[in-house]
Amino acid sequence: MDPGAGEKTEITAMNVGDETFEVPAVPSGWTGAPFGRIAQALHRVSEDQIHEALQIQEEKGGRIGEVFVEMKLLDESQVLQVLSAQLDIPFLADVDAEAIPDELINFLPITFAKNRNVVPYGFSENGMVRIACADPLDTQTHDDMRMLLGVEVELSLATKEVVISAINKAYDRVSQLAESAVASLKDEEAEFAPLEEEVVDLLDMEGDDEAPIIRLVNSLMSQAVKDRASDIHIEPFERDIVVRFRVDGVLYEIIKPPKRFQNSIISRVKIMADLNIAEKRLPQDGRIRLKVAGKDIDIRVSTVPTTYGERIVMRLLDRSSVLRDLDTIGFSKRALDGMNQLINKSHGIVLVTGPTGSGKTSTLYGCLNKINKPDLNILTIEDPVEYQLKGVGQVQVNTKINLSFASGLRSFLRQDPDVIMVGEIRDRETAEIAIQASLTGHLVLSTVHTNDAAGAVTRLVDMGIEPFLVASSLVGVLAQRLVRTICSECKESYTPTESELAELNLDPNKVKQLYRGKGCPACARTGYSGRMGIFELMLVDDDVRDLVLRNVDAGQVKSKAREMGMLTLREDGAIKVANGHTTIAEVTRVTQEEQTEIEV
Repeated sequence: MDPGAGEKTEITAMNVGDETFEVPAVPSGWTGAPFGRIAQALHRVSEDQIHEALQIQEEKGGRIGEVFVEMKLLDESQVLQVLSAQLDIPFLADVDAEAIPDELINFLPITFAKNRNVVPYGFSENGMVRIACADPLDTQTHDDMRMLLGVEVELSLATKEVVISAINKAYDRVSQLAESAVASLKDEEAEFAPLEEEVVDLLDMEGDDEAPIIRLVNSLMSQAVKDRASDIHIEPFERDIVVRFRVDGVLYEIIKPPKRFQNSIISRVKIMADLNIAEKRLPQDGRIRLKVAGKDIDIRVSTVPTTYGERIVMRLLDRSSVLRDLDTIGFSKRALDGMNQLINKSHGIVLVTGPTGSGKTSTLYGCLNKINKPDLNILTIEDPVEYQLKGVGQVQVNTKINLSFASGLRSFLRQDPDVIMVGEIRDRETAEIAIQASLTGHLVLSTVHTNDAAGAVTRLVDMGIEPFLVASSLVGVLAQRLVRTICSECKESYTPTESELAELNLDPNKVKQLYRGKGCPACARTGYSGRMGIFELMLVDDDVRDLVLRNVDAGQVKSKAREMGMLTLREDGAIKVANGHTTIAEVTRVTQEEQTEIEV
């Protein structure tokens, strides 16, 4: 049978444990049909695209599904849906980790499950174990599963993200949680076990360490990764200790361990970070590298002495996280076009400004990722290197050997670079070398700490840079903040009051309704899930350059830029509020008040 290219798939239901999920049904007659023909029917891939994919496969080899993904014709989920139809194997949109029987988890080591991207999720009516896998053609793994479980297996398909999420939730369910570790502290004395030299997954270590302090610290770190926390705060007070997580920019209290275990907890973290546990009078900085639920996590540890003991803040960095494209982080079309224009210049300085934690580095990585091509030599000096960029030379600052931003940047000029990224311009020396690099035919990307885009100009002048050098080298400044986005699971509309609209100068005649999150389990009752950027892009044209040469204040520079069409942070945020992405409270929380009226 030659299936028709226009045939549509239907939705059916599949039971996973006690839950029912909607998944695309396998259309009759598709079993064994060519991959491209099924993709054409299910996902509207054109004939020309199919032929192009087949040519690439013939030249480079590999699986046709991988070629479709590389060409951005299909994503992983869509490829698996096509394979589901082709191989007559069910496709799962989700796996309920809570419904996975404990005996299946106990039989299968977590390292095997994660390395092979496979998870058992239940039993079929005839006694076979149902497994969800991301690769239906990995027959070796399926055979190994039969041996480990001692029964036949029944395959289902699910994306790697769904499989790994189910693994992490299921195995974490049967492991020690932070709360139980705290409870055990009341009855047991703290001990310290020697650290492993290699990077070991914390979830694999659960149960291996008998010391309750070790279990507590490990549980806190694994819980922080699960909750998407960017920071862990361990704060001693007079009668207790408070542990808080920063999630989407806001701090939440997690637990309060007993005060008598304060020194043991602090010492455990300091041992992991290779800090001096005997020195309690001076601030210290260190790093921890570990794996949590298969994610490679780099943790920056900072300790400071306080009245009631040492205070620790740990900044978590997921080294395996996926780079965000510029067009997915919240840029308006006009701002995105402006950024594309800036990063494709042959020379000049582009600055990104904002407070710590406002996403500046992620934006710069998105810029580099966009222009990264084999014909460009791109070098970066960072503190620390947060993402690994293929084809980019990345250097990490090391103050112990006097490798600073300035010294690294000076060395870069002898490496024949086209594009240079400097993690931060902190001092006059770094600023001077960056300007020298931009004036000699290099594109320089960097960050500074200022409140808005115009403030970056005066900051460079305050560092001691001559205004004529700033005017001749600076081509654009992007100020940004991060606002929490409304949870899609509990999003609801409401009619705002005039006083609410007045906070962002929104026109009540044009904005009749806004959106907010009611709060649900998916967003931990906060009403928010995830974050997006709001931006203020100032292009340095002749008018702005003239003001910089005259060394005027930042207010005049900002006024001129707004005359030329620049949207301020609050104006951009107001548009995102009107479009239903975030709330008035979020935008006012991260921006300064401006007396303007917004057109939406």
